Amino acid sequence: MKVTIENRDNYSVPVIEGLDIVLSRLVETCHGLPIDEALGKLGMENIDHETLDDILIYCATRSCEQQNATCPGCRLHLKAQSITSIDQYVASHGKISIGDGGAAHMVILGPGERNTHVKSFETLVKTWEGEEYWYWARRVLRKLRHGVRRAHIKGRPFAEDGQNPAVILIQPQLADNIGMCARAMGNFGLDSLRMVKPRDGWPNERSRVAASGANYIIDGATAHESVEDAVCDLNWLCATTARQRDLHKPVMTPTQAIAEMRRRIGQGQKCGILFGPEASGMSTSDLETADALVMIPVNNEFASLNLAQAVLIMGYTWMLNHGEKSLGRVTRNEKPIQSGLDHKDSTPATKAELIGFFEHLEAELDARGFFNPAHRRRTVVQNLRTLFTRAQPTAREVRGLRGIVATLTRAKGGTNKTKE
Repeated sequence: MKVTIENRDNYSVPVIEGLDIVLSRLVETCHGLPIDEALGKLGMENIDHETLDDILIYCATRSCEQQNATCPGCRLHLKAQSITSIDQYVASHGKISIGDGGAAHMVILGPGERNTHVKSFETLVKTWEGEEYWYWARRVLRKLRHGVRRAHIKGRPFAEDGQNPAVILIQPQLADNIGMCARAMGNFGLDSLRMVKPRDGWPNERSRVAASGANYIIDGATAHESVEDAVCDLNWLCATTARQRDLHKPVMTPTQAIAEMRRRIGQGQKCGILFGPEASGMSTSDLETADALVMIPVNNEFASLNLAQAVLIMGYTWMLNHGEKSLGRVTRNEKPIQSGLDHKDSTPATKAELIGFFEHLEAELDARGFFNPAHRRRTVVQNLRTLFTRAQPTAREVRGLRGIVATLTRAKGGTNKTKE
C-alpha cells in the first residue's frame, strides 16, 4: 500500500492506493485520534505501522509538490492555484454557505464552481488558507515512532473539588492550546478545566499530547454550550482581559483577584477564572456574568498574551502563597527545598574552622613574602577574610581549601620549602 496520484475535479490529488481515502484525511484522522483507533475509523486496520510510516513520510516531506499534486484543504492546494487572499478564495467558489441552517445562515455567491460550507464567518476568515498537513504528518510520525509521551500518566488532582478556582476557556480554537493550558494548570495546582464550545470538539486527542502528562486534567475537562452553563455552580467569577471595557465592574490585578478567591474559597464558596478565545479575546457579552475583570500588568503597547500564558500567570499567582508549593520538582529522591543556599548534606563551616583556614593561608603567604609592603598586610587580610566569609563555605569545602594550600606550598620530598 502506497500513495498514488488520482485526478479529481481537475486536480491531481494524493490518495491511498486501493482505497478511496485522500492522504490529508488519513493525516488529519491520525493527528486527532490514537493511531490504531484512527486506522480502524478509516477501515485501515490491516495496515502495519511500517507502511503507515512510509505513507506519512510522503506528506511530511511534501513529496506531493514534486508530482504537482495537492490535497483539498491543504495550504499547498491554494498555493498551487495562486490563491493568496480571501477575496481570491471567495471568487474561486460558486457558493459558500455559512451557519448551521438557522437564523444566522448566510450564503456568499461567487463566479467559481466549487461549493463550501463553514460554521461561521469567523471560521471562514481563520481557515480559508487551509491546514499545514505536512506539519501534522511530522507530528503523527513522532507519535507513531515514539508514542505519546507520558500518555500512561494519570496523575491526581492537587486539591479537593472547589478548593481551587476553575479555569473556563471560551471557544478555544486549537486542541493544542487546550493541552498547553492543562499543562500550565497542572504546574500550579489548578484542577478543574471547563470549555465553552471548543471549535474542534471534545474530547480531542491532540490536547492530550500537548498536555505533556497533565492527563487527569484533560480526562476531567468538560465541554458546555454556553458560559452560563459552564459557570452555573460558581459563586464568584473573574474574567481576564487586555482591553478596557465600558462596564461598571471592579478591575483587579492577578494578585488582588487571587486574594479575593482565596478569601471566598476559605468561606466555602466556589470561584472561577474566564479566558477568551485565542484570536479575539472575550466579547463584552461574555463578561456579563463576571464579578470582576482581571488585567495582567503588561507592556501596554503589546498587551496580547497567548492563552496558555495567561492561564499560567494566573496559576502562578495562585500557587505563589500556597502552603504546599515547591521550588522545582519533588520525587522519591528529591526533597522539597526552600529559596537560599542549599548545603545539601554538608553543614556550614564553624567560625573556628574558618579562622583556622585563614590563619593557615596567611601564614603561608607570610612565609613567601606575599604581604609586601608590610603596611598593606592588614587591608589585604581583611579583604581575603571577607571574600571567603561571603562565600559561606561548608566544613567539607574548608577542609578542601586547606588541602589546596598545603599542596601548593609543599615541595617535592615532603618539606614545606619552596624551590628557589
